[in-house]
Amino acid sequence: MPLTALTSTLGKKRAAHLLRRTCFGGSVSEIDAFASLTPAQAVGQLFNTALPDPALPIDPLTGNEWITTGNAQSEGFELERYFLSWHLGQMLANGIDESLKLPYIFRERLVFFLHTHFTTKRSVVGSSRALYYQQALFRLFAFDGEDLSIPADDPMDPDIIVPRNFKQLTKKLSVDNAMLVFLDGRFNVKGSPNENYARELLELYSVGRGLEGNVPEPEFEGDYFYFTEEDVQAGARVLSGFNVDPTFSNIDEETGLPRGVVRGTTIATSHEEGPKTFSSRMSNGVVTPDADLLTAGNPTEESVLDEISQFVDLVYDQEETTRSICREVYRFFVYHQVDLTLQNDIIQEMADIFTANEFKLQPVLEALLTSTHFYEADAGEDDNNFGSIIKSPLDVVLGFMRNFEIQLPDYETELQDYYEFTGDLLGEISRQGMDYYEPFEVAGYAAYHQFPIFNRSWITTNYLTNRYNFVRLALSDGTNMEMGQVNVFDFVETNFDPAVVRIADDFIIAVAEYFLPTSDNLSFDTDGGELTIERLNYFKTAMFAFAIDADPEAAWTTRWDNNLDANTRANQIKELFNAMLQSPEYQLM
Repeated sequence: MPLTALTSTLGKKRAAHLLRRTCFGGSVSEIDAFASLTPAQAVGQLFNTALPDPALPIDPLTGNEWITTGNAQSEGFELERYFLSWHLGQMLANGIDESLKLPYIFRERLVFFLHTHFTTKRSVVGSSRALYYQQALFRLFAFDGEDLSIPADDPMDPDIIVPRNFKQLTKKLSVDNAMLVFLDGRFNVKGSPNENYARELLELYSVGRGLEGNVPEPEFEGDYFYFTEEDVQAGARVLSGFNVDPTFSNIDEETGLPRGVVRGTTIATSHEEGPKTFSSRMSNGVVTPDADLLTAGNPTEESVLDEISQFVDLVYDQEETTRSICREVYRFFVYHQVDLTLQNDIIQEMADIFTANEFKLQPVLEALLTSTHFYEADAGEDDNNFGSIIKSPLDVVLGFMRNFEIQLPDYETELQDYYEFTGDLLGEISRQGMDYYEPFEVAGYAAYHQFPIFNRSWITTNYLTNRYNFVRLALSDGTNMEMGQVNVFDFVETNFDPAVVRIADDFIIAVAEYFLPTSDNLSFDTDGGELTIERLNYFKTAMFAFAIDADPEAAWTTRWDNNLDANTRANQIKELFNAMLQSPEYQLM
């Protein structure tokens, strides 16, 4: 079995790796705590499903939430910005009890993953409420947890059990208000089909066109090998007749969240009637209206939802659907490059786990995140998975916040400061190349789908400069501190053993072990570690660049041992962190 479980304790390097990939990074104390756990123990902590729902975002002009009421005084574009700022706080577990922070952040990481998969754009949707409810849907399905239970109408009948899995999420998103706007589902009506959502559902969200670089050749016009134009057209007919509900009052019984509405009242007047037949690529499937759900032979909201359910079931019956989704999971959490060998080995096992567990994502992630492969690639390989992904701008900014445990202003008592600070963070993320919730393409952010460059698209000369500027401006020696800055002197005193800090070489190596993904066997004496002696000396030179001491290392030790010249020590610490966090190595995860 390729996903062999790693049973030893994580150690510092693996713990930091796991936290970078799942929680935007970790603090020194979190890395130390995870270092003593096995992967199964650590991942078990991350999948803590007893998490609170987030508090609703607040309009600062009213001091109240606007999501459920629709009552706001701020302009729509301001509310969209507040929603995004609010979500940054969720991804940092702002105001959440310490014991729940890591699983809370991991859940939001999965919410972000689902956003990269089922993409929408803020400017197209144009509604903070629709975006919030779509994200709430992601949050409900991020951890599979227990299936949903719906009380039966007759108390003598058993409750209705609704699976909480990726397939069910796909069904719910097909009538989600934000998605109905983004991919024009609201314009898909009888006699005038709009195929946008049906096409993207097949091409981007499920079965796909095959492994990039190895896409099978079509055999006829309109053939995409795993689906055809005929399937897009049939899917569009299945999906026809739904419209946006601007009041957000049409509540889905299974999720408790708003969804779109059918055009018409008791009759779905804009839905294409009759069976919908799919091609041989889709197993010659047929979606047939359920006669028991029709009214006088006419489609109803219930019958249309049932047709959509049949359609999604048909899509998930295709083996390539599970492989396609698992490739995206792999690229998000492990590495962007997937070849045929990897597909036939790791990806296929992930797909088998996905299918065997009724399309629940959690078992797939548990197997992946506890495997030897996740940490060290394959036995005998020189390459490994540490530092194999270029950080997204979101990872750079939130990772920095997580590394240094920077606290946001309190959301309840300092709302204006909170929005100002998180608004600045959104600006930093944008300057580094990610306009959050505004991907350039309908397929989403290029780093998660664009073959063959994938995450390398994050790096240009300007974007890299802005990453470095962010670090430079965020680090402080403790003088003239601004909101969000890090007092690196206090940070070192709080988090590092003085016996390590007093020796410059040991201190530099200790910092690298927490902040850089390539940190094994580091030594200033012999090469063979993941950073060369030359590279380590570069960091040491930066640390002592402005020192006037004849022997800077001895002077460092003397000052530290005798608590002398705090300003000089603080400046030297800042220069070390500047050099290390503005390095190419820190841009990797």
